[in-house]
This record gives sequence, structure tokens and C-alpha cells, in this order.
Amino acid sequence: MSPVVTSKSQVEKISYFVAMKNMLQNIHPIFFLIVATALEVSGDAIIRKTIYEHTGVARISFGLIGTLLLFGYGFFLNLAPVEFGKVVGLYIATLFIMWQVISYITFKSIPTLPVIIGGLFVVSGGLIITFWKQ
Repeated sequence: MSPVVTSKSQVEKISYFVAMKNMLQNIHPIFFLIVATALEVSGDAIIRKTIYEHTGVARISFGLIGTLLLFGYGFFLNLAPVEFGKVVGLYIATLFIMWQVISYITFKSIPTLPVIIGGLFVVSGGLIITFWKQ
């Protein structure tokens, strides 16, 4: 049963949401995954630095910024026009790569050999989950 539309403003709202949905479906899912992982890893890095390097108002301010970035991660991940089970594999692969980039930028941390080898398994597994046709 479809909802009964009673006013012009309701029609405009419905047409706006339909147009927005169509627009989002034309954007490649990898865009949403890259934005989501960048927001998640950045938010986590800011919160980590906030906990260990700041006090008082700075801690609260950076904590709020980190919180907003983590909210943005959840929002962008769920905008991806792909079923959740399929997006997870590609998300994990993208997350691992983004984690290494942000870790280097923020903490000057270079991945060790075990991280690189394990990361190859993570990325390979994510790609298998996403692209394996059954």
C-alpha cells in the first residue's frame, strides 16, 4: 500500500528523495568506501591523539571532531548503493590501505613486514568476498 500524498510540498519532498536516490546510485561505490574509510581512520587517529596528548578544552574539542568524523564514516558507508554483505569485503580492503596511509601521515608509522604480508591477505580476502561470482 503506497502512502497517500495530500499536498504539493509532500510531492516535492518525495520527488527530491527519489532524485537524490537516483543520483547516489550513479556514483561508484568505491567513492563512498574511500570517503568512509578516510573518515573512520582519521576520526580514530584524532581520538587516539586526543586521549594521549591533550587535556581540558583541547581534549573535548578534538574529541568532538573525532566523533563527527566517525559519524561521517557510518553515514558514507551506508550511502554506498551496494548491498551491505558485498560492500563489507571491499570496505575491509580499503580500510586496511587507508589505515596504513593515515597511520604514516599521523604517527609516522611505517608498516612492518608482518603488517604488509598480513595486509596482502586482508586485501585479497576483501576482493574475493566482493567479486567472487557464485
